Amino acid sequence: MRPVRRQGRPSPGPLTTDELRAALGDPVLDPELLQRALTHRSFAYENGQIPTNERLEFLGDSVLGVVVTETLYLAHPDFSEGRLAKLRAAVVNARALADVAREIELGQHILLGRGEETTGGRNKASILSDTVEAVIGAIHLSGGMGEAAKVIHRLFDPVMEAAASMGAGLDWKTSLQELSANLGLGVPDYLIEDDGPDHMKTFVARVRVGERVLGNGTGRSKKEAEQGAAETAYREIQAAQVAPGTNASPDAAALGTAPEDTASDTAPDTAVAATDA
Repeated sequence: MRPVRRQGRPSPGPLTTDELRAALGDPVLDPELLQRALTHRSFAYENGQIPTNERLEFLGDSVLGVVVTETLYLAHPDFSEGRLAKLRAAVVNARALADVAREIELGQHILLGRGEETTGGRNKASILSDTVEAVIGAIHLSGGMGEAAKVIHRLFDPVMEAAASMGAGLDWKTSLQELSANLGLGVPDYLIEDDGPDHMKTFVARVRVGERVLGNGTGRSKKEAEQGAAETAYREIQAAQVAPGTNASPDAAALGTAPEDTASDTAPDTAVAATDA
C-alpha cells in the first residue's frame, strides 16, 4: 500500500500511513488510535465534532516525560538535579518536538481543518509538537510503556545526546541571567515587539542588561524570540568581558554598570544559583 501525501484538505476516511509507521520503527499501533492521534481539533470541528487528539496528547506528554527523565537520570549519574532539569527542558519542549516531527514528516499526515490548512498548520510548531505527543500516547495505549519507550528512544536519543553537549545553550535565558548576576548587571529585561496578523505573528525580542540593550531574536512565539535574544546577548557580553590578548577581568562599566555598584547588585535575590557546577 502506497503512503498518501495529502494536499489540501484530507478526507476523514482510514489513513494510509505506512511511511509514518516506518519512521516510527513500525511499533504496535492500533489504526483507530493512530487516526485519532492525527486528528486536530480544527478538523474535528468541521466533521461533526469527532474525537480529537487532545486526550492522547495529554497522555503522551506524561509518557515522554517519564522516559526522557529516566534516561537522563541513568545516563548522567554525576549531574545535579538542576542540570538534569535543564537537559529535560531542552529535550521536551515545543521547538524540539516540532523538529522531531519534521524529521519524520509527520505534518503531511495530520488531519486539519480548512483554516489551519490555509495558514500553514502543517508546519506550525504547536500543532506538530502536540501531535508527536498524541502519537506517543496512542503507541502507549496500543503496546504499553515498553513499546512507547522504544519509539521515544528512536526519535529522541539524538536530541538528548545533543542537549548534553550544549552547555549554556541548554537555556539561554537562564544562562544570561546567571552571567548578568555574576557581573552585577541585575536581572535582564526583555523588550518584545510583534508584527503580522494574529494567526501568523512574528515576534522580535531584545534584552536590556544593565543600561544597554543587547541581542536580537525572532520567532513565532515570545519564548522563542526571547531565547534568541538571550543567546546573542550572552555572546555579546562574553565577547566584551576580556579584550583580546589580555587577562583583564570582566568590564562591568562597559556593559552599563559602574564597578563600585556591582557589590549591591549581586545579592542572592537577583542571582540564579548555578546548578551546572
